[in-house]
Amino acid sequence: MNEDNESNAPPEAGEDDNRPIGNIDAIMAIPVDVQVVLGTTTMPVAALMKLGRNAIITLDQRVGEAVTVMVNGKVIARGEMVVVDEDNSKFGVALTEIVAGAGN
Repeated sequence: MNEDNESNAPPEAGEDDNRPIGNIDAIMAIPVDVQVVLGTTTMPVAALMKLGRNAIITLDQRVGEAVTVMVNGKVIARGEMVVVDEDNSKFGVALTEIVAGAGN
């Protein structure tokens, strides 16, 4: 018997709203595939097979338009390309819009 009236049962909802649900660390460590889409195009296989070095593929987006950020194949945001590290010419995306329903 527990003489000091403490219980090993989990707290009721609302008792400790900051408590972790399950093992959140395990969930947070799951890798996801993040893609930044600069644009898309459609072409027949014959045209694709003719592509070679220095070929230019015209995309459906214009310079300065927002790029699409996808996680595991689903659009979650849009943003602008930015230079992250000028010395190494690394680029990043500054998010400008979170797509509605992306968090659901």
